[in-house]
Parts: sequence; structure tokens; C-alpha cells
Amino acid sequence: MNKESSYKKRSDGREFNEIRPIKAKVGIVPSADGSALFETGKTRAIAVVRGPRTLHPQHMQDPLKGILRVNYQMMAFSVWDRIKPGISRRSLEINKVIEWALSEIVDLTEFPGSVVDVLIQIPQADAGTRVAGLNAAVMALAQAGVPMKEMLSAVAAGKIDKTLVIDVNKEEEDYEEGEGSTDIPLCFGSFSKKIYLLQLDGKISIENFKEILKMGQKASEKIYKIQVEALKNPGKEVRG
Repeated sequence: MNKESSYKKRSDGREFNEIRPIKAKVGIVPSADGSALFETGKTRAIAVVRGPRTLHPQHMQDPLKGILRVNYQMMAFSVWDRIKPGISRRSLEINKVIEWALSEIVDLTEFPGSVVDVLIQIPQADAGTRVAGLNAAVMALAQAGVPMKEMLSAVAAGKIDKTLVIDVNKEEEDYEEGEGSTDIPLCFGSFSKKIYLLQLDGKISIENFKEILKMGQKASEKIYKIQVEALKNPGKEVRG
């Protein structure tokens, strides 16, 4: 597969199945119920959780269970080209996909009439922001003690020309030679191995798709170990 591709070597020297250096830390915002930092390469995500707390106004409450709300935002100077202020279509999309993934594992049946807010900020971006934000959010929820069925670990997989890679950076995401690049954000459950997030932007064969799922799951298991280690050591930066 790789021999036929014009993309034979990653610019940062990594192997095709190798994730970037990771930093993870919980308890970074003392005033929050839960907070976490997740960094992969030059992409950095910060998540803050507040709640469960009573939802106001009252007419928005669900009498049967609590409500989960996600707010994802890239900061204005997180990339070289300054981001326009305000909510973009991209941020709304990422809000939803993260919220959908988290809603599958968060159990708020014991908190009727309440809300859990998950605030995600991206102060620095080099591709893979939605998966970094999701990883940070899960850690923050766990630190806040919000009931969850399992943890989630996410990674940005991809196909560059004919080569399958894990943890795509911005240069690879923008690759245009040959068949170009295909971005595939993936998120797996820690115990069930269920896929909670899968997006596909581009074309890929069934054979390559099956292979990228295997590569993604293996990478997510490495990320999960780092997340757990950070949760066991609040306030300590864990690297992997």
C-alpha cells in the first residue's frame, strides 16, 4: 500500500501508525467541578465542566433526566490566520458531534431538572481539534464525578494519497498531491470498543477503511492509558 503512494515519509518523522507526543492533566481550573487539558503535538484543548446544577429557566428542564450541553470554540489566535469572532458552521458541527458522542455515555437520569455544561476551548490548533476537545471533555467529566458508562478516547486518522496514517497534523490534513487527503475522526469506548464518533471527509476503499479502524482503535487504547494516568494524578502533567 505505502509503496504505491507518493506520500512515503511524514514531515515530523513519525511512523504512519504513530501518534504525536501527548500531554494530559486534570484539575487545571480549581473553581470548576471538573477540568482537563489534552495536548497532542501542537494541538491543545482545554475542557471545563460545571454541574450537575439546576437548569434555568425552568421551562427548559427535563423532568426525567439532566441535560448535557457542549460549547466548543477555537480561540481567535489558535491558528496562523486569525479566526473571525462569533459562531461558525464548523464550530456548530463540532459542538454537535462531541455532544452526541458524550450523550451516549453520560447518565444523567438521577439528575432531573439539571444541566451539565461542558466548555471546550482550543487555544492552539494543528489539526485534530475535535478529537483533542473530546478527550479533554471526557477527562473533565470524569474528574467532576459525572456518571458515565465508560470513557472515550478519540484520534484523527486519515488517508494521505494511498497511505493510511494516525493522528493527522495540519500539513497532512492539507495534503493535495496524488489522491489528496481524507480526514477520519474516530472515537472508541474504553470497554465496549464501540465507535462513538466516525466522520469521513473524502474517499477510501472498504479494505483501507477496515484497516484504519484497527489502527484507530490501537491508538485510542494508548490515549486511554494516558487519560487514566492523568485522572489518577490530579494536578500532575502526564506525558506519553
